[in-house]
Amino acid sequence: MSVRRSFAEQSSALAEVVAIPVTPFDAGGGVDRVAYRALLRRLLDAGVRTVTPNGNTGEFYALEPDERRLVVELTMAEADPGTQVIVGVGHDVPTAIAAARHAGGAGAQMVMVHQPVHPYVSPDGWVDYHRAIAEAVPELGVVPYVRNGLLGGEVIGRLGEACPNVIGVKYAVPDAARFAAVARDAGLDRFTWVAGLAELYAPSYWAVGATGFTSGLVNVAPRVSLEMLRALRDGDYAAAMKVWEQIREFEDLRAERQSANNVSVVKEALAVQGRCRRDVRPPSRVLEDAQRARVAALITGWDLS
Repeated sequence: MSVRRSFAEQSSALAEVVAIPVTPFDAGGGVDRVAYRALLRRLLDAGVRTVTPNGNTGEFYALEPDERRLVVELTMAEADPGTQVIVGVGHDVPTAIAAARHAGGAGAQMVMVHQPVHPYVSPDGWVDYHRAIAEAVPELGVVPYVRNGLLGGEVIGRLGEACPNVIGVKYAVPDAARFAAVARDAGLDRFTWVAGLAELYAPSYWAVGATGFTSGLVNVAPRVSLEMLRALRDGDYAAAMKVWEQIREFEDLRAERQSANNVSVVKEALAVQGRCRRDVRPPSRVLEDAQRARVAALITGWDLS
């Protein structure tokens, strides 16, 4: 049985490598339960403490509702007692609330709310959307996923004032100066700030207020991501940038063409290691042969144990 943790303990778990597990598929196209649990076990055994099933690297938007629930249940079945699970939820408000309640019932401590998928998002409407979800699960920590550079810190601050269980923010706008301003306008100490653009942005975001970062690369090389976390915590930016240089080409390949191959590159690297199939679902696509060869070359020499 999961032990309910305080919001302070949940906030602390955000100041980590927040791993976004991939969702492997089997030969029939369904979720590969055995491979998923094996991949998750590898992360936990390597020292990862915080995981987000149903994140973007987990192909959240390509999964059916039953599959998203299955991924949560598989995660909770494999998680250690000290593992913090932050379940990705989203879509329309009723769907997000139902997913959040399912997550809590399964034993998860927190939910990460994907950015609203809607062509028209007003600042007040953004607050209303997240407030409806947060108020429906007051016992769970709630972490908005911010990808809109126009969203100001004062808006996030208003959400925090209304909802004490909104404990952190995953900020994924590629602008460190903007992040610094937003975090201070919202409340640098009110929320735990997670650099939502992974390792390449972690050093710059860390310097201005982030204390954790998300990672899809951690699926491929857990020790590499954890080494960057250690370096940042120690204030050793030279060591952090050594990791940055090691992974730069790999992460750049994921980011090409507006992150078209973000998940495909990670799954290709896992396929090279024999850990899961390379299959992804539309609108993602399996890499072409030349790109596959490049991925294999890029991870040569990494600590993949």
